[in-house]
Amino acid sequence: MLDRLAPPTGSVRKRKRVGRGHGSQGKTSGRGHKGQNSRSGGGVSPWFEGGQTPLKMRLPKRGFKNPFRKTFDIVNVGDLGEFKEGDLLTPLELKEAGLVSGKNPVKVLGDGEIQLTLTVKAHKFSKSAVAKLTERGGKAETI
Repeated sequence: MLDRLAPPTGSVRKRKRVGRGHGSQGKTSGRGHKGQNSRSGGGVSPWFEGGQTPLKMRLPKRGFKNPFRKTFDIVNVGDLGEFKEGDLLTPLELKEAGLVSGKNPVKVLGDGEIQLTLTVKAHKFSKSAVAKLTERGGKAETI
């Protein structure tokens, strides 16, 4: 049965072989003479607008981008449930667990509940995160 499968008649065409002599699109291979599109690798990018100012440059700039902005890797208190009781958590342990990327400083937020006593070392803590960690007998230490 499978050996009789074939595409519908007329749906598959042979590839046009160009540049193989004068009888079959030879010489310039259907590209005409000279110019950007006749060369190999030639042509313009899809977003090229013929030399006029591109749309992305014509549109006005909006807003303000702070060059000194600090981005943090965020960890919620509820995400720390996978660790063992009494563990010391540093950004390195959080990276190994896949909770942070390890490229940015770590901030611990207070979303979720925690049932463990943990010591967490991070660069920043929210007030609610500190409250939830210390409520269980753990510590929140700023690096």
